[in-house]
Amino acid sequence: MSARVLSGKELAASIRSEATGRAAELAAAGAPAKLAVVVATADESSAWYVRSIARAAEKSGIMCEIVDLGAEAGPALIRDRLASLSTDDTVNGIILQTPLPQGARLEDLAGAIAFEKDVDGANPLSLGRLAAGLPAFAPATAEAVVAILDHHGIDLAGRHVAVVGRSTVVGKPAAHLLLDRNATVTVCHSRTRDLAAVTSTADVVVAAVGRAGLITAEHVRPGAVVVDVGTNPTEDGGLVGDVDAVAVAERAGALTPVPGGVGPVTTALLLRHTVHAADRTCPGPR
Repeated sequence: MSARVLSGKELAASIRSEATGRAAELAAAGAPAKLAVVVATADESSAWYVRSIARAAEKSGIMCEIVDLGAEAGPALIRDRLASLSTDDTVNGIILQTPLPQGARLEDLAGAIAFEKDVDGANPLSLGRLAAGLPAFAPATAEAVVAILDHHGIDLAGRHVAVVGRSTVVGKPAAHLLLDRNATVTVCHSRTRDLAAVTSTADVVVAAVGRAGLITAEHVRPGAVVVDVGTNPTEDGGLVGDVDAVAVAERAGALTPVPGGVGPVTTALLLRHTVHAADRTCPGPR
């Protein structure tokens, strides 16, 4: 068996095209969309991600400000900058990039992001509304997991999905989004006993832990769908996922690539969210 490749490039292009069109309308109406990305890390994988966001925003006609506070920034400085951006009328979307410096936690700081500008769903209010099935911006990576499955016609209703990872950035919100699609969801984590015994029974496996090659062939039942959310930098400057792609491709029915799978869809969704946030205040046509 050779797994079908679930590319995210075509879907990402479609979402970007939609965002680009609306961004042009907003700019013409005198209310250009603007995204601010707050960075307080020297992590190379994060730097790669932030660069990809900035490039995509520029191509779509969305202003993007990278607010680099430095890897030594303390929680107070980060919180103050988020609060300042939240009251800045020229800024429509705000992202706090992780990881954060020692002593700074996303859970403690994300509440400083105005709910209406929380385009990556980090604010506890956004996460709570998501869990309750109320309107909110979902974390873009979690939303990308469901979007890419939809795009490739993979029905989730009644399917068993194993989500490996319980972060508030991907694992937990992805579980809620999958539940909303009537999947039966198991969330696995570092304390899960015999991970392979759980994941190998699933119809769909979502790997989102940030450990290169964690998911191997033994973790996947024949014909299963595998969504690789991992973006782990390699020594030669490349990226690999959380899945051992070579081994798993011989066993799975379908597999998202890294790069080129969830990543581009995530970036495109952030642009869509930013345009939607800007659209709420635009005086122009709806």
